[in-house]
Amino acid sequence: MSLPTVSRLVRSALRTQMVPVANVTTKPAKHNVTAGEQAIALTVMFVTILGPSGWILAHLEDYKNKKA
Repeated sequence: MSLPTVSRLVRSALRTQMVPVANVTTKPAKHNVTAGEQAIALTVMFVTILGPSGWILAHLEDYKNKKA
């Protein structure tokens, strides 16, 4: 590929419009999320992601000593 071909490719890529993936608006939210709902959501995410990792790290010595 020569340089003019690459520059034409870049120019055509910049000219194309991106298709919006999400429906983003500037309107206020239809449903306000309360602090309690946020706390519950963050707790569930915390337990879901870090719970299994913590379990494995807490029992790492058991896994090392386990005989096959």
